[in-house]
Amino acid sequence: MEFDPGTIFYGILGFMWLEFLWEGYIGYRQKKIYKSNTEVPAELTGFLDKETFTKARLYALDKAEFGAIQGWFSQILSTAIIWFLGYRQFWNLAATTLDSAGYVSGDNEILMSLLFTFYMSVFSTITGLPFSIYSTFVVEERHGFNKQTPGFYAKDQVKKFVVGQVIQAPILAGIIQIVFWGGDYFFVYLWFFAVGMTLFLMTIYPDLIAPLFDKYTPMPEGELRTQIEALAASVEFPLYKLYVVEGSKRSSHSNAYFYGFFKFKRIVLFDTLLEEAERLKLKTEEAKEEEKEDEKDETKKATGCNNPEIVAVLGHELGHWKMNHVLKNIVIGQIQIFLMFALFAYLSKNKPLYLAFGFEDSQPVLIGLMIVLQYVTAPYSAVIGFLMSVMSRHFEFQADEFAANMGKAKDLKTALVKLNNDNLGFPIYDWLYSAWNHSHPPLLERIDALKKYE
Repeated sequence: MEFDPGTIFYGILGFMWLEFLWEGYIGYRQKKIYKSNTEVPAELTGFLDKETFTKARLYALDKAEFGAIQGWFSQILSTAIIWFLGYRQFWNLAATTLDSAGYVSGDNEILMSLLFTFYMSVFSTITGLPFSIYSTFVVEERHGFNKQTPGFYAKDQVKKFVVGQVIQAPILAGIIQIVFWGGDYFFVYLWFFAVGMTLFLMTIYPDLIAPLFDKYTPMPEGELRTQIEALAASVEFPLYKLYVVEGSKRSSHSNAYFYGFFKFKRIVLFDTLLEEAERLKLKTEEAKEEEKEDEKDETKKATGCNNPEIVAVLGHELGHWKMNHVLKNIVIGQIQIFLMFALFAYLSKNKPLYLAFGFEDSQPVLIGLMIVLQYVTAPYSAVIGFLMSVMSRHFEFQADEFAANMGKAKDLKTALVKLNNDNLGFPIYDWLYSAWNHSHPPLLERIDALKKYE
């Protein structure tokens, strides 16, 4: 069955707006929660004071209002790009550039595609920059999270763009070449390439790419390091290295994670996760003096978790490892990629698909891939995204249970509350908004689930 270009065109636009209006509706429901809930929930009495609760509510409202404006802009821009055949315009710009450089654009699809993605990236960066700047220097700054100077931010954005292009270009070239070479079953070879690139990037990113943006320091010898190593040994986690990343240079939000394959597992803690005493061990003398001055400010609340709470958080993370949650996510993700590539192979010669986006005289590989992955499979992706969130929430409860069974329920509970308070997370959510958007269960649900282990 083959649809005409008009049906494809309006079908894609229709679903885009349907999804946008759905997101807007559940966002509206959640915004009403922010406005109407002005008292600390009874379950958090003693953990969350009224001042922090109010700050979290105002922060959530600010983000919701800003997000709504950004969402409308993005939706209108995306609609305009499709309506005015924007992809065709950028493709023509790439062809003009190649022709003016002395190449024959029609004979150099790979170069055309690389130029096309470069121009699209420049356009996306320029149109998104005002929102990024406002989010960082107004919204995050207003609520005390932004730690970036304008100079640091500018350098960071340039690095992100350059590194993104350097990584993206050879991958795109490889994908297009495989489609040219692969015959009727190119999607199988394309999938093997995707698996290889995923594993390769997962391997090199932490050691070669991430340090370009943040400073990673081996955790110094001490009580916390000893406790973490003992925890890893107790569950036979092959801990290879233990790092602290200087996230405080960028933001005061906190996190922890692990990565690596086989016997080379690393654990990374954000320095913002640590209490002041532990953070000071990692600072330069100048930074230590600044931190001490901050500590003298009586209006500034202590942040971070104590050692038992950090160990409890890592017990949760090791629960993900022990129950193979990361591996399961990778496998499911690769199955999805294979199905997407198979669908692209089926539709790759479908002329009306290209006509709907203004490509009358050619069917470029990259354009076909973008149309299929970004637009044709959008309804499927929305449903799968929801189901993946449901599974992710189930995994989070399992990891909490794993840590609790190690005797860390009480410390995990207080750590979750502290992290929520430090990040000004609002603890009350509309059930529909939470079900659709949250890959992690809300704080109150996690605390309630941990009660039976105390």
